[in-house]
Amino acid sequence: MLSKKLERLFPPPYGSVDLAGLYLGLDLHLRGTRGTPFVYANFLSSLDGRIALEDDEGLAYLPKQLTTSDDFRLFLELHCQTDCLITHGGYLRALHEGRLGNILQVGRHDLGPDLNEWRLKKGLKPQPDIVIASASLNFPMHESIAHHHQRCLIATGSEADPKKIQFWENQGYEVISAGEGRMVEGKALINALSERGYRTPYLIAGPEMLDSMVREGQLRALFQTVSLQLMGGKSFRTLTQGPILGSVGHMNLESLYYDQGLDANTVKQLFACFSRAE
Repeated sequence: MLSKKLERLFPPPYGSVDLAGLYLGLDLHLRGTRGTPFVYANFLSSLDGRIALEDDEGLAYLPKQLTTSDDFRLFLELHCQTDCLITHGGYLRALHEGRLGNILQVGRHDLGPDLNEWRLKKGLKPQPDIVIASASLNFPMHESIAHHHQRCLIATGSEADPKKIQFWENQGYEVISAGEGRMVEGKALINALSERGYRTPYLIAGPEMLDSMVREGQLRALFQTVSLQLMGGKSFRTLTQGPILGSVGHMNLESLYYDQGLDANTVKQLFACFSRAE
């Protein structure tokens, strides 16, 4: 277990708190109900809003200088409280190609060996279920999902290719229609998951799905790590890229913590939690 301290900036009382267990104490698995799931997301960004950069071929990657072990520990604490992870086909392709690491299972990382035990003590299954949102239905299924006996659902739009739907159904996967056209829509997806009994979906599906969830009033909490650095980069990804959100994008600050790093050469960070402004 880690023993590092963070500075609590909001809400009072102010002072030092332990990094390890910071988000476990939120008990997010108790927040949602069968009829009203508690949808939450987590993003890491630089001060200039970069969540990822693009290479010369337009493929997104996460720069190493943007990540820290502290941020990843808190990501894992959020990760272990969900009953289903919402990811997307692009992630499965990147995972298959070795461009991104595997974050589909709890307890597989050195910074979170205690998290499987936490789930079991809270009455959760050893591993969360997986929901893969995909318009194209063109992605490889990762072997770790079957290895860890995770239920896996595939969500797509109503106009998706029937042959590709049949391909996945023939392999035993349930394919959910969750949106008009080819794209998966936030509200339709959460309604479908609610009907199947899910209460705490954790969104790790990137900015397009985040945008849909916010616009359609489905996101309940946004956890954001802000790395206190200006990153630059001509081609990059940011949290939302669609039309102006307006009041639907208004958020309330729930908590804020400051991570001073290990020394003067370590980038500083802010860990914030926002809720949807009602």
